[in-house]
Amino acid sequence: MRVLLVEDDPVICAALKANLEAAGFLVEACGDGERAWALGSDEDFDAVILDLGLPRLDGLSVLKRWRQEGRAMPVIILSARGSWAEKVEGIEAGADDYLAKPFEPPELIARLRGLIRRASGRTGNVITAGRLTLDLFRTNATYDGVPIRLSPLEFRLLDLLANAGGRPLSAGELGEHLHGTDMLDVNAIEALVARLRRKIGAETIETRRGFGYVLRDLAP
Repeated sequence: MRVLLVEDDPVICAALKANLEAAGFLVEACGDGERAWALGSDEDFDAVILDLGLPRLDGLSVLKRWRQEGRAMPVIILSARGSWAEKVEGIEAGADDYLAKPFEPPELIARLRGLIRRASGRTGNVITAGRLTLDLFRTNATYDGVPIRLSPLEFRLLDLLANAGGRPLSAGELGEHLHGTDMLDVNAIEALVARLRRKIGAETIETRRGFGYVLRDLAP
């Protein structure tokens, strides 16, 4: 999952980025509001972690601009202040969650996963697609009930397809969310899919010619 982290404190930003990447997220980090607004307007993210006290453009203004532009990605607001009035202001501006500093990184990661899961229309951490079962919280998978070994990149690709809700994802979309760029060699994505098919069955990932890849038999 691709996440935009907006935090102007370099120490906090580096620590959060490390924790998020260790949890399997692909993180784009920036430290000022104008840059954050541009990134969130021009690129696709599965979620945003947004500090309020930013230079050049404050966090609430950034969020309001995104919502006015129709950008609907889930946003968690971070703030050193935790008053109820500020929380209301953030929610009214379009925030999906609010976390007051200080906080523990596992709480942020749990909330982030929950927001992404709900945004994709799912309520649980376990996803079934035919004979394949993914546990997004524990980051493991089984096929016909037997555990299978997946690399972090393989699991993230399946996670993307599972959370697409049956919509085909092109090689460019997969490259952007897996590596932060849509310029990735298409052959690299095809090789990754081929490797996965050998582990979970060729029929599990379907190629929709001209559209991309889709996880078959995805349970509602």
